Amino acid sequence: MINSSLPVIRLMPKTSPTGVRRGVPWLYDNELVMDRRTKALAPGTVAMLEDANRAPLALVAFNPASRIAARVLDLDTDATIDRVWLTARLRRALELRETLFDTPYYRLVHAEADGMPGTIIDRFGDTCVIQPNAAWAEVLLDDLAAAVTEVTGVANVLKNASGRARSLEGMDDASAVLIGAAPDAAVPVQMNGATYMADLIGGQKTGIFYDQRPNHAFAARLSKGARVLDVFSHVGGYSLAALAHGASSSLAIDGSEPALILAQDGAAAMGKEALLETRRGDAFDVLEALGAEGAQFDIVICDPPAFAPSKKALEAGLRAYERTARLAAPLVQTGGYLALCSCSHAADMEAFRRACMRGIGRGLHGSGRSSQLIHTGGAGPDHPLHPHLAETGYLKALFFRL
Repeated sequence: MINSSLPVIRLMPKTSPTGVRRGVPWLYDNELVMDRRTKALAPGTVAMLEDANRAPLALVAFNPASRIAARVLDLDTDATIDRVWLTARLRRALELRETLFDTPYYRLVHAEADGMPGTIIDRFGDTCVIQPNAAWAEVLLDDLAAAVTEVTGVANVLKNASGRARSLEGMDDASAVLIGAAPDAAVPVQMNGATYMADLIGGQKTGIFYDQRPNHAFAARLSKGARVLDVFSHVGGYSLAALAHGASSSLAIDGSEPALILAQDGAAAMGKEALLETRRGDAFDVLEALGAEGAQFDIVICDPPAFAPSKKALEAGLRAYERTARLAAPLVQTGGYLALCSCSHAADMEAFRRACMRGIGRGLHGSGRSSQLIHTGGAGPDHPLHPHLAETGYLKALFFRL
């Protein structure tokens, strides 16, 4: 029985239904008939998507206030999008994470790739943090929080409303405690033998970047006895992994004093506080100052924020990645390693790699030195890639030997 009670959204005659049938998760406003009735629907409304011939295609979350007007929830047009549906999606997501990880610290839901578009859920032991970055998840937030506790057994569920995508959906930035209580201190997270301190209330995103876990691990393998420079360090992601695996020292650079304090707290929890030095400042200024001093390190890692968060910012972003590589390369001791990262979905791997290679070439010009690309990394398996959505493959990490 087709869901006859739902409002109907229809494809424009020129829009092919084939993409939706094959799994494309988004439809933009210019692909849909946006008449007065459709525009009057409340953001986050669950609707029936039909093709131009009125044949049902999928259940979608509709938001007339967003360029991404329809997000596909289910190709089964008889489904009901409720707490039972949410619970089933969460159980499927949890099954994968429990297969991958021995402890409950991971990304539980990675938006479209886990069948919950625009929704991020990170787990920190007994607490889950939800980022409802699409209007439908905000509308169903109480049911979503209840489903999270039912499936995972956590005692606390928090809402983080800091995501940039929320403003594009016309939503506010008010975070909240949904179930239980917020932790009264940073939460220790064990990864790659290191201890990280995650601020679930005031930290960036949900408190920690789980996506870099495999790249931290690769850097750690190179780190025994090494002097490490960790630029854009946040809470010490690369520094703490390196110290846990025998690095002799690490200098962590970041513009956020609270993040650097959390890095120091993590080092102290590991008994490595004497080996970690932190410096607050603009990363480019610090890189230039270190270059002027003739400083040298065995490993230099640069993991900046998204320099190219949109196609509009792509060219400027690629120049920033090139500049990062140019300033960082001369700081690497001969025979040492340079890791360069990007979380910009607008810059694909090939464009990012070319920018890095140009920067390294300029940075080493006249030195007689060369580079080898030894490893290419991405996000961990708790951040699965949606086959029709390149944006879910946003994270890129390149490791060079210079």
